[in-house]
Amino acid sequence: MSPTILITIISLSLLALISGVILYFVAQKFKVFEDPRIDEVQAVLPAANCGGCGFAGCRNFAEALVKADSFEGLNCPVGGAEVMGQVAKILGKTAPVVDPLVAVLKCNGTPEYRPRTSKYNGASDCRISHNLYIGETDCSYGCLGSDDCVRACAFDAMYMDTATELPVIIDDKCVACGACVKACPRNLIELRKKAKKDRKIFVACSNCDKGGPARKACKVACIGCNKCFKVCEFGAITIENNLAYIDAKKCTFCRKCVTECPTNAIIELNFPPRKPKAEVQTETVNG
Repeated sequence: MSPTILITIISLSLLALISGVILYFVAQKFKVFEDPRIDEVQAVLPAANCGGCGFAGCRNFAEALVKADSFEGLNCPVGGAEVMGQVAKILGKTAPVVDPLVAVLKCNGTPEYRPRTSKYNGASDCRISHNLYIGETDCSYGCLGSDDCVRACAFDAMYMDTATELPVIIDDKCVACGACVKACPRNLIELRKKAKKDRKIFVACSNCDKGGPARKACKVACIGCNKCFKVCEFGAITIENNLAYIDAKKCTFCRKCVTECPTNAIIELNFPPRKPKAEVQTETVNG
């Protein structure tokens, strides 16, 4: 072997050795320590990566849980109390009790109550339709009838009803991830407290127009008449922008507001049938 080749091999070997040593010390100095508990927490999470927790994915959420001093404001809606309890056990923390939520649609404008006044020929996308015009009816607040929310749901908890032309939420499958809420450009879907036996009372309307125009556009629109507000004894109902809202945390399910609403804008679900009112019999006295 010629001296030139030998010197070249030795030089390259020394250069590689020096580079390796430098890279080793650089890696040691700038290495990022990762808490091994992150992997443990991630393993018990549902791996839905739906964003319902407010983070980009389960890994990011696991990192936030490990770094947090408490679980305040941190919750996995898909896993619920069971998963958060497992995480708390791993981290030696206490998981706060979080009420389960379920999505509801704040619109009941079916073709029967909200007739079409125009025809839209374009992309079947609610966001596009919302940015172009008020919709195929005179209600500029109601459901546009495309399936943006259904497509956004990763849990098959929604479908479009061909008869009502409105999305239907399957409560048993809904995990309250909030994807449908973000997908709706008209903010018609709300996550509300899930009550026992899945009972619900809510205003199925989002129309903020005054009574006359609202009722003209949709027969079951809220007209802001205040009747429900006046009959509620628990302060669960507020009226703002000509629209009633029922606070699920304050509502006691007395159902007085439902019977008081003149337009049937308030929906009650999963309640037993109402008992018919007893007729008052009067006796006729012959004088």
